[in-house]
Amino acid sequence: MAKRNYTYRSMRKEREYGPFWYSAVWRLVRPVMVGAASLLIVTGILTAVWQSVYETYLAPAEAGSTEPVAFTVTSGQSLTGVANNLEKAGLVRSRTAFKYYCDFSGFAQKLQSGDYTLTRGMSMKEIAERLTRGDGNPLVRNITLIPGWTIEEFAARLQEAGVVQDTGEFLRLCREGTAFRDFYYVNEMLSGGDAKYRRYALEGYLSPNTYEVYTTASAEEIIRKLLSQTEKSFPADDQDRADELGYTMDEILTLASLIEKEAGAGDFARVSAVFHNRLKQGMPLGSDVTIHYITGVRKMYLTDSDLTVDSPYNTYKYAGLPIGPICNPSADAIAAALWPDETMLAENYLYFCAKEPESGELYFSRTLQEHEQAVAIYAPLWKAYDEERGLH
Repeated sequence: MAKRNYTYRSMRKEREYGPFWYSAVWRLVRPVMVGAASLLIVTGILTAVWQSVYETYLAPAEAGSTEPVAFTVTSGQSLTGVANNLEKAGLVRSRTAFKYYCDFSGFAQKLQSGDYTLTRGMSMKEIAERLTRGDGNPLVRNITLIPGWTIEEFAARLQEAGVVQDTGEFLRLCREGTAFRDFYYVNEMLSGGDAKYRRYALEGYLSPNTYEVYTTASAEEIIRKLLSQTEKSFPADDQDRADELGYTMDEILTLASLIEKEAGAGDFARVSAVFHNRLKQGMPLGSDVTIHYITGVRKMYLTDSDLTVDSPYNTYKYAGLPIGPICNPSADAIAAALWPDETMLAENYLYFCAKEPESGELYFSRTLQEHEQAVAIYAPLWKAYDEERGLH
């Protein structure tokens, strides 16, 4: 009787509460379902928030738009300035969002100046990549002008870089120099009276350096930029030193231009000492590079016809410095002109000549006899070098 009562109660419990296994499964599944439902709710909320943030701050300003919009990044402009202008132009929804995006994406320091064509349908990423790729029309170009180059070589480099379309105006302004009398050293040089006989009045005054030049700059603006650098390369202390030596700034620039063309930087001060000694004694400088400037041909072995060419630049024919600089010298060459090698000054070295042409080394002598012996050794090498290059 007891067993029968147990079976009855069990059957009654199953009818009221379902099978026992169902309760156990439900206890396991219920937290999972609650968690999943919560996750779906949270995901939905986050998705809605992200969608709102995206549409408010990050989405293209006008999805699908292909209408071109001109946009300019100026040289030296900050990321904040670029972001502000993008928002003003309607190219991004939020300048702050664009700024933070560039900061965190590593674009902040890579923006390049230039004129760009963008669209309001571009994403922030596309705009940032475009402005850092620099494939717009550049507003500036970096131009490197090499020490020892002449004004004509400077002009050719500027034309090659697309900074000037025609070298004619640049060369004319450099030939005359009169447009730049507001630079005191140019005015002093022009007032000397000899400038009109120079090939270019401003030869020697355009400081070699690397310059950031606007592509829209005029020839006069470019020349002014170079002249301003010359003023920095010849400070008041250098002017005082030139006065101490008894030379003008123009004469020091002229001497420096010869030093620049005659030697490598390691020999600048020694070549300067030879020239200073010869100038003190009233001797012709006998500098081959002045003949090269006249003829436009850089030969190692000069003939009698080369040496006797009638020109105020010919330092074989006329004693003293040439009428003006023959190139635009470096700051190191200017320093050497002002501070020649003291030992070679004291020992009165008066001569030097090239050794083997490819080496760039020089041989220095105190007497004419020593110099002639050196020339006898090295002259055949100079002739062979010229012949190999088709120079006779």
